[in-house]
Amino acid sequence: MAVQLFGFKISRGEEEQQQGETVRSFAPPPDEDGAVTIQSAGVYGTYMDIEGQARNESDLINKYRDIATTAECESAIDDIVNEAIVYDEDGGPVKINLDNTKLPKSIKDKIRDEFDNILSLMDFNNQGYETFRQWYIDGRIYYHIMIDEKNPRRGIQELRYIDPRKIKKVKEKSREKDPTGIGVGTYKTIDYYLYMNKSNSQYGGTQSSTGVKISPDSIAHVTSGLTDKDNKMVISHLHKAMKPLNQLRMLEDATVIYRISRAPERRIFYIDVGNLPKMKAEQYLRDIMVKYKNKLVYDAQTGEIRDDRRYQTMLEDYWLPRREGGRGTEITTLPAGQNLGELADVEYFQRKLYKALNVPSTRLEQDQAFGMGRASEITRDELKFAKFVTRLRSRFAYLFDRVLETQLVLKGIITKAEWKEIKEKINYDFNRDSHFTELKDAELIRERLTLLRDIDDYVGKYFSIDYVRRQVLQQSEEEIQLMDRQMAQSDEPPPAEEEVEKPEESNNSPQMFGESDEDQKELTRSMTKFFNELNGDKEQMNESKE
Repeated sequence: MAVQLFGFKISRGEEEQQQGETVRSFAPPPDEDGAVTIQSAGVYGTYMDIEGQARNESDLINKYRDIATTAECESAIDDIVNEAIVYDEDGGPVKINLDNTKLPKSIKDKIRDEFDNILSLMDFNNQGYETFRQWYIDGRIYYHIMIDEKNPRRGIQELRYIDPRKIKKVKEKSREKDPTGIGVGTYKTIDYYLYMNKSNSQYGGTQSSTGVKISPDSIAHVTSGLTDKDNKMVISHLHKAMKPLNQLRMLEDATVIYRISRAPERRIFYIDVGNLPKMKAEQYLRDIMVKYKNKLVYDAQTGEIRDDRRYQTMLEDYWLPRREGGRGTEITTLPAGQNLGELADVEYFQRKLYKALNVPSTRLEQDQAFGMGRASEITRDELKFAKFVTRLRSRFAYLFDRVLETQLVLKGIITKAEWKEIKEKINYDFNRDSHFTELKDAELIRERLTLLRDIDDYVGKYFSIDYVRRQVLQQSEEEIQLMDRQMAQSDEPPPAEEEVEKPEESNNSPQMFGESDEDQKELTRSMTKFFNELNGDKEQMNESKE
């Protein structure tokens, strides 16, 4: 079965084909993984434009990575990944939880060992932060599951990361007509992956045939779970931040340009040209401009100050002619721009960007101190952020399910049918660094105990103990039974410990290593009896001699 599982065949196994024939549907399967859908057309074969959707998706990944390099997005991504992947001194950032499964202890121990082996293959205890961050930015992650073809029972030998711009999942759909001619027919699909040595965007406008078909059993793949409006392309969680980020960039550039152009004060020279003709008036104005204009430029390369009179920009003074009958030559000052210190519009788009990334806007204020207050003082944004991180962890855990299933089936620990039964009962416990959940739980317990203290005088008169435990303490049936068993065990007296008399230490009779007190007493009695008998024999011999 293991060789069949990893046979380099695109077609399914016989069992899966039989199961697919018995389970049919008139609706095509949903495309939630962003796979390219192609149609099989009998003898005409199949045609797929590799440079179409795949190229756009590759460009989209490049845009996501470009967004992640900006200061605001990088700070927000660090907040998200730091909350999701937490290292502690006890071990790695994630552990497997098999408490809900009804498996023997030996099988559970083997599953835990294999999960630790998978984390070691992924180097997750050291590279978990980078792996999760790359998945969050790209919106997808691929691993090649490599095994020993000659001995598949050894399990997975290596998990090799694949650039998502070089691989694409493909679904080949074929529709069978209803033999009765009444229904609408059924759909059958064949899944495989298409790998190309170069990224999809590097092929230009030509179609390439260098793609390699890979069996879906050889790839561990997990996406962000988000798709575009047409449900054809997987998008990242950064997708909705693209527009606010572009708006923020344009506003920051416009703010800088406005402040540079409006910050300095300018002089306006009104030059009286009298009744001179137009050409002579302009020549006279230029002569006055060159005579009084002096533009000093600082050269940052050489450190020198030079006189540059060749250019006139909007930052310089204005020279305007004035006809006879006016007020004559006059010099006035054009004031600088007002309200140059206001950044309300920039801060608005920054908050909008953080909101698009599901990060609380309060974290934008770096100078704000962190306080451990009551649960009622925790903002709703922080609670929403904690739930968002939990959803990210649950989605990323699909990668562990995919690899762990392959590892357990290859080593013969469980079968695929058994895995389907226990899959939903396996949980992955990530380390938590956020204290908001703990504060909320502690606050709830404190409020319940306070209410219990107030209602204690009415128990047995208006309220029963069972009602108080269920409604006030919010205990479930399992928790009530567990508490009763633990309280019954605590009421039982502990077993009495037998006191062992320690032998008195004596310098004259040291105790031998390995000898007990009873052995010592027996040895003493026997030796005393021997010496008594010896003394009695000596006395009898002396009497006989006399």
